[in-house]
Amino acid sequence: GCCGYLLLGVSMLFMVILFPLALCAGIKVVQEYERAVIFRLGRLSKGGAKGPGIFFIIPCTDEYRKVDLRTVSFDVPPQEVNFLFKYYTLHIILTKDSVTISVDAVVYYRVQDATMSIANVENADGATRLLAQTTLRNMLGTKSLSEVLTDREYISSGMQETLDEATDPWGIKVERVEIKDVRLPVQLQRAMAAEAEAAREARAKVIAAEGEMNASRKLKEAADVMSESPNSMQLRYLQTLTSISAEKNSTIIFPLPIDMLNTLINKK
Repeated sequence: GCCGYLLLGVSMLFMVILFPLALCAGIKVVQEYERAVIFRLGRLSKGGAKGPGIFFIIPCTDEYRKVDLRTVSFDVPPQEVNFLFKYYTLHIILTKDSVTISVDAVVYYRVQDATMSIANVENADGATRLLAQTTLRNMLGTKSLSEVLTDREYISSGMQETLDEATDPWGIKVERVEIKDVRLPVQLQRAMAAEAEAAREARAKVIAAEGEMNASRKLKEAADVMSESPNSMQLRYLQTLTSISAEKNSTIIFPLPIDMLNTLINKK
């Protein structure tokens, strides 16, 4: 309005009067990775953010804020998650499994619109950090323990999409989200180790039982073949004696037919 134009005119007059000093006070420099958002009488200046390089502001009426456009990374504080019921509280998420875990994540983001990051949010960095914490907790709240351990990439990509969509009005671009570590309680680790050991023992027993079954089938087939030819038993006996003598054993067992023993018992 009129007051604004009046103040601008007065400022320009002082600049002309104090030209050398005003020139030094009005010239500003921003780096290649920075942008300057200028406010003139409390309103955003036309033309958007300035920089990189040299730009000029009007003393007394203009103020500016620098915005760093480089990628920023931060650690999401460990989130304690208790998988129990289908609701969540401030510090503990309760969903399907009765297991408490601690999850660490890293978020990489950068400012893609300096003007929006200044005008639309008070503290873009702090807001992004808080949003990352709540998003991580919400994402974990919909997963079971097995899904958290096996689907890290899916959780990271879903968290990145959610954060990027939520921070877009703030001029923030979330580039990457990574889950660093999932820490389990010591008791849970012992229980999982015992479960895995029991599963391995069960598989070993099943494999041994299957081997015994296959061996018994083969023995039955061999017995059927040998029953068709009585001389095959004698040949098998000679083969057994040969294998025993090759090992330099001092004890040799001679099998006797049951019919011969029955004959001797009857004579007595």
